[in-house]
Amino acid sequence: MTKTPTPKSWIEAIHAYVPGKSTGADGRPLIKLSANENPLGTSPAALAARAVEPSRYPDPDSKDLRAAIAALHGLDPALVVMGTGSDELLHLAAQGYAGPGDEVLFPRFSFSVYDIAARRCGATPVVAPDADYGTDVDALLALVSERTRVVFIANPNNPTGSYLPRGELTRLHASLPADVLLVVDQAYAEYVAPGDEDGALELAAAHGNVLVTRTFSKIYGLAGERIGWATGAAPLIDTLNRIRGPFNVSNTGQAMGLAAVHDQAFVVHAREHNRAERARFVAALNALGNHGLRPLPSEANFVLILFEGALTAEAAYSGLAEAGYIVRWLPGQGLPQALRITIGTAEQMDAIAAALRAMAEAAK
Repeated sequence: MTKTPTPKSWIEAIHAYVPGKSTGADGRPLIKLSANENPLGTSPAALAARAVEPSRYPDPDSKDLRAAIAALHGLDPALVVMGTGSDELLHLAAQGYAGPGDEVLFPRFSFSVYDIAARRCGATPVVAPDADYGTDVDALLALVSERTRVVFIANPNNPTGSYLPRGELTRLHASLPADVLLVVDQAYAEYVAPGDEDGALELAAAHGNVLVTRTFSKIYGLAGERIGWATGAAPLIDTLNRIRGPFNVSNTGQAMGLAAVHDQAFVVHAREHNRAERARFVAALNALGNHGLRPLPSEANFVLILFEGALTAEAAYSGLAEAGYIVRWLPGQGLPQALRITIGTAEQMDAIAAALRAMAEAAK
């Protein structure tokens, strides 16, 4: 038998990331509410910045973009590192601080990349029990061992929308050993109301074992450009800079990201739209009464709905596809009884609420 290269055993254990779909089972294009993209699109200022020179390598350090991010958030630009989306930075955090024999800890019903990031570097993923689909700080702390190297927390959490308030995040960090890296994934942080921030940026500025990651894929509407950033203590940023891609943010991405940072009016508009439409959608679902649809509290740009009555999540998923909408059904993440639905336009959310009502009434 001819020999061929054999991947490492921990790589073979990875289940590849499954993105939100945009078509039905028959290939028919559907209105996509499966990937938590911004229904308002992209800032006009960012769109106007697309014309850049493609034949030249981008600035490998994204200096202008890092400076703008730092100015917006009151950070030192030297303590900001850019990534190909925040996904790259999450992988690099695990790669930089964990390996074979180590453990990477995260809550149940977390972003599926955490499991992949742990396995990719040969570490063992450890999953803590949830508290009604939210992060349970005590459950996490109970699983910290001498092998724990990295703890991942998404706040707000994907796919549940739950939110760990400032006091609980501070308590989690204070109870972790100083040599354990706490990674706070804030992909949806801009959707949280001003004044309700979780304090992660302050923790990262004050301590040597906190890394905060953010993305331009959600509220900034730049998912296709793959722009993310992270901040933390100088040794953490140095580690990520050593192993990140050398030209990991394109010319176009840097130009559009810079323009997007300077257009905070668009960010405020997107946050206000999301808050209003999310509240209307949840109210419409709650008005269904005893039909068994339970929307979980969300601080993100989506709602996770539990189907606890006659209508199943799978049937609702198919029914919404028939109505022209693709949402996220998550049996692969241990949530066969739930659908995650991105907050879209007012018309889209009204149509989905009406379709769910009709299906729930027909299933009784």
